[in-house]
Amino acid sequence: MDPCPFVRILVGNLALKFPVASKPAFSGVHPSSSPCYCKIKLKNFPTQIATIPLISQDSQHHSQSQSACFNLTHSDISKLAEKRVFSKNPCVKIDIYTGKRGTTCGFNSGKLLGSVSVPLDLDGAESRALVFRNGWVSVGENGNGSATAQLYVNVRAEPDPRFVFEFGGEPECSPQVFQVQGNIKQPVFTCKFSLRSSGDRNLRSRSSLSEPSTSRTWLSSLTTDKDHSSKERKGWSVTIHDLSGSPVALASMVTPFVPSPGSDRVSRSNPGAWLILRPGDGTWKPWGRLQAWLERGSPDNLGYHFELLPNATATTYAATDSITLADSTLSTRKGGKFAIDITNSYNTATPLSTPKSSGDFGSWSASGSGSWSGLLPYCMKEGFVMSSTVKGRGKCSKPEVEVGVEHVTCTEDAAVFVALAAAMDLSMDACRLFSQKLRKELRQQSQDSVV
Repeated sequence: MDPCPFVRILVGNLALKFPVASKPAFSGVHPSSSPCYCKIKLKNFPTQIATIPLISQDSQHHSQSQSACFNLTHSDISKLAEKRVFSKNPCVKIDIYTGKRGTTCGFNSGKLLGSVSVPLDLDGAESRALVFRNGWVSVGENGNGSATAQLYVNVRAEPDPRFVFEFGGEPECSPQVFQVQGNIKQPVFTCKFSLRSSGDRNLRSRSSLSEPSTSRTWLSSLTTDKDHSSKERKGWSVTIHDLSGSPVALASMVTPFVPSPGSDRVSRSNPGAWLILRPGDGTWKPWGRLQAWLERGSPDNLGYHFELLPNATATTYAATDSITLADSTLSTRKGGKFAIDITNSYNTATPLSTPKSSGDFGSWSASGSGSWSGLLPYCMKEGFVMSSTVKGRGKCSKPEVEVGVEHVTCTEDAAVFVALAAAMDLSMDACRLFSQKLRKELRQQSQDSVV
């Protein structure tokens, strides 16, 4: 199956400069010495916030950073095109503020300097890059009719096809995983969730990849002995199999999720951790590590940290060589989206509420010979990498996973992202308060009376 068409609207290269002759404004504070930020809006998408660097009137502007990104599906583009028949092109609107970000007594602390609107004509955007604005734009107006300031902005669209996967059920229920394209769903993987009495797993050959072992391995060296009580969530794992039954990825809980002393919550100082592995040379090879915890003072915020392990092997692990790709929070009540995006310096702008070719997925080899085998080349690739949905507390979670086509060259490349999505989803349960009981699929028999 071919990937699904996506388009990214990128806003970046922002810079602001004020005329030298500007008089002091905004309560006696000259705008060129005050912090500036903007709110970037596209209809039906969450507003994003970015800081705007200030430059002097005679400075050359060379910034290449990205400040916001809007991901449009084919359906989003079609809806915008339908509305355009009766109105103008959709616009990216940038509201520029001086002063500090935040609110005071429910009102914005910053002062609105002005707004810039950039129309978007998305015809052909799914097949070619388009630039809608790249240069200086006047902002605001003084009493004499001249512009208060000038904003440099680049707004462009880039085609960004993605493979889309959907779990047929909650990860702990061992569902099938489908590849989705429009209204067509095709099974491509199966999940096998399991509980073990320890966090150890010794996987020696491709034929025994799904068989647990109690022998101590390098995996157990990552598992700390910090918890000796009966209150712990441990031994969870999800093995991803292709349609032939061969295991192609694994998410294994290697550090138990335990409450911090004197509480019933997993803390940032003592997080639980998953190891994400892929097969190679007859055994499992570490690929990444996901840590999760509950943020201090807020049981509704789940913190997470994901890092690649480019030099880890089946016998060694060097934490200093890890490469952080995601570090953020999700609402345990509302849910959200776990995402990895390395578009220049852009890294998931803050919402106000908290590739180049298609391919036949079934023809990809399972040899692990793609670019993800040598992790460092991947780290140098820019752009959208992956995202997965996470449902809020009490809701049935069937993660939807998007993966950029440039990051998938073989079956294991896709499967490892599916395993990561499963681990992220299960972390929501692993980080639940220990005073709350988990569903039976997630409990060891010996824990039924405790957890």
